[in-house]
Amino acid sequence: MDYAEAAAAVLVAENQAGKVYELGGDHAFTLTDLAREISAAANKPVVYQDLPASDYAGLLAGFGVPELFADILADSDLGIARGDLLVSGSDLRALIGRPTTPMPAAVRSAVAAA
Repeated sequence: MDYAEAAAAVLVAENQAGKVYELGGDHAFTLTDLAREISAAANKPVVYQDLPASDYAGLLAGFGVPELFADILADSDLGIARGDLLVSGSDLRALIGRPTTPMPAAVRSAVAAA
């Protein structure tokens, strides 16, 4: 929801041409943290398993993802593990005019809506 609100804020604001925003929540979390929150909210065991990139690409391909795209996704996962998507700015908070929704609250909301 936060990203949708930010997109709407940009769409209705003046002088947005050429602006770039780095959108990220106020608090970083790991995929292990995410799995733990999903497990608690859904009352079902959910575990994050970090696979080597080649195994992950093979798994994706086994589910029908085209091999080249599976390799790209697996490589992207390596970047995420390095912190390539970690955002330290406050653009999202500024655009929506409030603190970002904490991951546990977003997970609980998504599970309740399912």
